[in-house]
Amino acid sequence: MKRNKGMKILEIIKEHIINNKKEYLLVSLLFIIGIFLGVFFVNHIEEEQKLEITTYFNSFIEKIRNTEKLDYMVLLKNSMGQNIVLAIVLWFFGTTVIGIPVVFGLVLYRGFCLGYTISTCITIMGLSKGVLFALILLLLQNIIFIPSVLALAVSGFKLYKSIIKDRNKENVKVEVLRHTIFSFIMLLLLMLSCVVEIFLSTNILKGLIKYF
Repeated sequence: MKRNKGMKILEIIKEHIINNKKEYLLVSLLFIIGIFLGVFFVNHIEEEQKLEITTYFNSFIEKIRNTEKLDYMVLLKNSMGQNIVLAIVLWFFGTTVIGIPVVFGLVLYRGFCLGYTISTCITIMGLSKGVLFALILLLLQNIIFIPSVLALAVSGFKLYKSIIKDRNKENVKVEVLRHTIFSFIMLLLLMLSCVVEIFLSTNILKGLIKYF
């Protein structure tokens, strides 16, 4: 029974992506552009800025290395707070016609942050250690986080297109309701990514930090 439910959910997700493949292609492209911009930025900063980043990065590693017991509840609260704000902003601007550039801008920014972080790890630690460190730090939670953010952006873009094409108030209300329900589901997934980040990624990183 559980297997059948799982297969059904996968089929629904697959159908959703296929039905909105153009929208997903667009937001994915924006995200990838953001990653490249983040990498480009780190690779072209001045030596003084690079030194500041290196100092901050090393202090971050030392803090993890020297902290015996992390306050997971505080970390979880901060992470969830950030993701809740992100989800609300994406939902809100996705419900307004003039807000869709903000939605796209946020997708671009999240890609930039990812590219910036990965490039920083590689620049400071070298290719092999940097890639490994970035994978430990970012991979698990981003398996959930990135698709959720992209899906939120797609939902907002779909609503924008519906408002432009159909001026009927009742139809627009239905689409807004769908967008809101979908956004709430994505918010739950973003909360799950926070749990993964704090209780899995952080613990794995803390256990392996002595090798970096």
